[in-house]
Amino acid sequence: MTVRVRFAPSPTGYVHIGGLRTALYNYLFAKKMNGTYLMRIEDTDRTRYVEGAIENLIHAMEWSGVIHSEGPFIENGEIVQKGEFGPYIQSERLGLYQKYVDQLIEEDKAYYCFCTKERLENVRSIQKAQGKITKYDGFCRGIDKEEAKKRVENGEDYVIRLKLPANKIIEFEDVVRGKVSVNTNDLDDQVLMKSDGFPTYHLAVIVDDHLMGITHIIRGEEWLPSTPKHVYLYEAFGWDSPKYVHLPNILNDERKKLSKRQGDVAVGDFRKKGYLAEGLINYISLVGWTPDDNEEIMNMDELIEKFSLERVSKSSGVFDVKKLNWVNAHYIKKLDVDDLTNRCIPYFIEEGIINEDEKDSKYEWMKKIVSISQENISYLAEIIDRAQIFLGEEVKPEDDNAAETLKLPHVPEMLKVFNKHIQENELSDEFLKGIFKLVQTETGHKGKNLFMPVRIALTGQNHGPDMKATISILGKELIEKRINYSINNYC
Repeated sequence: MTVRVRFAPSPTGYVHIGGLRTALYNYLFAKKMNGTYLMRIEDTDRTRYVEGAIENLIHAMEWSGVIHSEGPFIENGEIVQKGEFGPYIQSERLGLYQKYVDQLIEEDKAYYCFCTKERLENVRSIQKAQGKITKYDGFCRGIDKEEAKKRVENGEDYVIRLKLPANKIIEFEDVVRGKVSVNTNDLDDQVLMKSDGFPTYHLAVIVDDHLMGITHIIRGEEWLPSTPKHVYLYEAFGWDSPKYVHLPNILNDERKKLSKRQGDVAVGDFRKKGYLAEGLINYISLVGWTPDDNEEIMNMDELIEKFSLERVSKSSGVFDVKKLNWVNAHYIKKLDVDDLTNRCIPYFIEEGIINEDEKDSKYEWMKKIVSISQENISYLAEIIDRAQIFLGEEVKPEDDNAAETLKLPHVPEMLKVFNKHIQENELSDEFLKGIFKLVQTETGHKGKNLFMPVRIALTGQNHGPDMKATISILGKELIEKRINYSINNYC
């Protein structure tokens, strides 16, 4: 059997971090099994459709490296579809769904329902008050088929519902959860075709997965309650059912479902902050799955090699931002400094530290900041925090200890000597290596009594980046202004 899997998002806005993980697991499994991973757009719920969402989906997947081999792609700004099982956008497949729902009607496996919205709400209210499962009460199941067709022809509003058999046990094997067994008496006669002529998810997904040859359905556990109906639909059509894999939810640190209200949940949010695709993918793979060797840092090829559905957890995974930062920092540290600098430039521009026209003339200055920050940033936007100590003429001691250090009697004169040497010399590597020795020789002060006041006068901090690099980044003019400011305000 040739493995075929799919990622089938709805174009309702941004790509959720949970959606990225679902796509990733499908992709890894397909690659591991030398199979095919495709993307299908499920846009039959027109009330939730968001303009531009398909393009956003495709771009997000391309950025992440989870790239399908069949489905919609962007070429020259246009959506094009590639693959022999297209179209891959459900709204372009409506004729197919009508054909199959008509088959179910003729075989008495589905029926027309004319119940109004008001009646359905009343039924649900009564059931809820009685402590019963809220579901359709079967009011239209007994309508004669020919009579129902006449009512449709007369323009009466209707939907088409699945006619589940009574008291039938539906069983299926889930790769993650084992055997699942449900009685149809506990299920609803699901709507298959809506009044607007669009199929519901439950019909479209079955038809599409069958026609596209999907062998494994890997999706979130929120679809687990619907799967028995899908299994029955496969049986009703006389088709072989694929294997099911229901992935655990991703929770926040409060063990609640990830929500936009509580922080970043969209792939675009993390991309905007400057998380690397490699870091995000590496981390997301571990939220619900662990390799046999418990390795935590893995590139895409290593993930493919080690991935197995059998090691997907039954329990929900917690999205730990600190762990994500640790993983992402690993990939940042591996970047060439020029590559990292170029990735950081947009953040300097966005923050107004430089303008677009200065990115070449100030490149080396930015590169120095990036170079001394590379070991300490978890995502690219943090470079702005690291850059702050190199901006502006005024310096403020970070705490009382720093302020007291600048008040020591020897500090003003020592800072003036330091500044004199800075102003009289080129800030070459050789000079910067010996600057403190020169000051020590002239003033007699050394060790902490020398280094600490200079660092605090230049940056306001007790500890920080390498002083040679700090001096080089600040430059003569800013060093003089900061030393004069510190002497005049704190010494």
